[in-house]
Amino acid sequence: MTRPARVVVVGDVITDVVAVLSGPLAAGSDTAAEISLGGGGQAANTAAWVAAQRVDVTLVGAVGTDDAGRDRVAELDRAGVDCAVERVEGVPTGTVIVLAAGDERTMVSQRGANLLLSAAHVERALAAVPDAGHLHLSAYTLLDAGSRDAGLRALAAARERGLTTSVDAASAAPLRRVGAAAFLTWVRDVDLLLVNADEATVLAGGLDPAAQGRALSATARRVVVKRGAAGAVWVDRSAAVCVAPARRVAVMDVTGAGDAFAAGLLTAWLAGATPTAALNRATDLGALAVSTVGARPQP
Repeated sequence: MTRPARVVVVGDVITDVVAVLSGPLAAGSDTAAEISLGGGGQAANTAAWVAAQRVDVTLVGAVGTDDAGRDRVAELDRAGVDCAVERVEGVPTGTVIVLAAGDERTMVSQRGANLLLSAAHVERALAAVPDAGHLHLSAYTLLDAGSRDAGLRALAAARERGLTTSVDAASAAPLRRVGAAAFLTWVRDVDLLLVNADEATVLAGGLDPAAQGRALSATARRVVVKRGAAGAVWVDRSAAVCVAPARRVAVMDVTGAGDAFAAGLLTAWLAGATPTAALNRATDLGALAVSTVGARPQP
């Protein structure tokens, strides 16, 4: 395998407030939890995991001019991520409250400055990294009207520059709001589309994972369906299907597991790994992520 060229990741930079619950949430009352605060955001997490694989990576995003924005960028700098992050006046850095219990997590989100990521900033950031070989887009950027132009411009500019492209479908609920037809139009002909089981159902219906992947391969050249503890499935337009089991580990916190999975998959695939080897690397990193609290690699 070869060392991948620089990866550019476009999307959200977030402050995560993670509460790992001691048991079921007691609605209207108190539930004991271990609570931590730190960096999050699908794109920022993926970039941090890519950097941890010793692959050059640039994150393109937006934060506020508040202390949280300064802290989030500083964390990423320390993690080895090159940050092309614009500072937006008058809006807060995005924040997500994560309630984690076992292998489930519920998020309450304020996207803040992420909604104001501009197409012009994306264009400038890509022009500044002539060594880039791949662009990975978090679909949260597409799923809100405020940042959609930036997401669409990222994919178009990547194609103009000859970069390969990937999209993580992000989250089932906003996918339902925008509709499968619109989303699939936006991501048509990307090289790799990542979806979890719920997102695959929104986009392709209640089929088995391989059939979902085959349906979605009409839009994307390659599709990976992430199935949590059931592993993952890779399908491409040649009708090849590869399956990888999940690693069995004690689950502490699933926050960021999909982002770690994406980083493992991308860095292996871009280095020339086979689909099976890329899936195995992805599940390795996903297992590492769920075995610790927080969304980022441990220092």
